Amino acid sequence: MILGYPLSEIVWLVVLILAGGVVTGVLAGLFGIGGGGIIVPVLYEVFGVLHVSDDVRMQLCIGTSLAIIVPTTLRAYMHHKKKGAALPGVIRVWVVPAVTGVVLGAVIAAFAPSAVFKIAFVGFTAFISAKMLFAGDRWNFSETLPGRAVLSFYGFTVGLMSSLIGVSGGAISNAVLTLYGQPMHRAVATSAGIGVPITIVGAVGYAIAGWPHMAQLPPLSLGFISVIGFVLMAPVSSFTTGYGVRLAHRMPRRKLEIAFGIFLMLVALRFLATLI
Repeated sequence: MILGYPLSEIVWLVVLILAGGVVTGVLAGLFGIGGGGIIVPVLYEVFGVLHVSDDVRMQLCIGTSLAIIVPTTLRAYMHHKKKGAALPGVIRVWVVPAVTGVVLGAVIAAFAPSAVFKIAFVGFTAFISAKMLFAGDRWNFSETLPGRAVLSFYGFTVGLMSSLIGVSGGAISNAVLTLYGQPMHRAVATSAGIGVPITIVGAVGYAIAGWPHMAQLPPLSLGFISVIGFVLMAPVSSFTTGYGVRLAHRMPRRKLEIAFGIFLMLVALRFLATLI
């Protein structure tokens, strides 16, 4: 027995988390996301086996996801920055409103039921997937980026939704930038950049938001962050990020969009099933 759980069960959970870490790292580099889209579903099953209360299970997944993808997102951005693909002006405009949105999301996490986070997860991933799979350039609002005020609004939205669904904001910011005619590779690199402050502030916020719920959380939890999940998955996902980045720069734009869309649609379907 370890921490009150059978050794065989703990070993299986460790294997599952490590495998998820490999997939997470590759996806982070490939799509410019921190990997939350895969981490959250994996941890949802893990914490289900550990009999974590449904009242806090989704919040624990999201908080742990945000903590795990901090190093992954940072590593992905550094790789893309070396290739000169990011839009530093957009990142500067987005930082403050995005962080504001993240803080609001963490406050919501302290009070809202888990269904709120599931619905947000399904809704946005389904929308972005549809855009990538079926719309192509037909959904483009413009061939140039909007002014500072509109960009700031998008930044706030990216931060808020990232905090509600446990991602670095890559999926949402990718969609925004491509709607304004930005190439997918440039959108991916910029998304990785804004993901750095989003994940750091989000992880801290969820750690604080979870303190009143400690009695419902599993051992070695720091608020809504599972220290076990972070320790096991973060190093593996960070290490494998570079492989995804190299693959991203070898793929044509349309193939990258289709792959991204399929991935998000599968994630949306998985969480829709948990709401039924």
